[in-house]
Amino acid sequence: TRLMGALVMAHSDDEGLVLPPKLAPIQVVIIPIYKTGELDALIERIRPIQQGLIARGISVKLDARDTERPGFKFAEWEMKGVPVRLAIGARDLDAGTVEAARRDTKQKLQLPLADVVDSVDKLLNDIQLNMYNKAKDYKEAHTTRVETYDEFKEVLDGKGGFVVAHYDGTSETEELIKEQTKATVRCLPLNEADEDGVCIVTGKPSTRRAWFARAY
Repeated sequence: TRLMGALVMAHSDDEGLVLPPKLAPIQVVIIPIYKTGELDALIERIRPIQQGLIARGISVKLDARDTERPGFKFAEWEMKGVPVRLAIGARDLDAGTVEAARRDTKQKLQLPLADVVDSVDKLLNDIQLNMYNKAKDYKEAHTTRVETYDEFKEVLDGKGGFVVAHYDGTSETEELIKEQTKATVRCLPLNEADEDGVCIVTGKPSTRRAWFARAY
């Protein structure tokens, strides 16, 4: 549940979930745009697109409900975080295009019908990479390395975010830091090389840095 909470907090917005394609249970939702009496015929024309996406290994939902308007469906699937929405009407198919909307940027695109499967596949990969880079950039912008306890407290009270500092690894020092600053160890990265230093609190030798932050 903590991983799911982190996923929601890292990527979502005021309109709802924003799910990375590789984790989304539904990667593409297709919404038919039709007039009264046209739905059945339109669905038959949409089926090959749906089947082509499924054959590519893409999870697809065709929302063929006739009880809700397209605008309601747009908002519903946006709230659920589906990465790509395809809005398809008879005129679009006649023109050889499909309208796609990205959940991450809300950008709308016109995709060529002839290679819509390839285009959607590429779009999902682009969304995955964009979301990863956006989250990584945010993390790096809100992470500060410090060398002294005064710097540590100054960053916590000002910029906030993660503070990366040497500490001696004892529960006593961690408890003291928590008592004085309300910050606790959030992570001891496994992929960082050892680094000789001294604990910012006790001055004792330290071979690695810990990531501290306050809980809100």
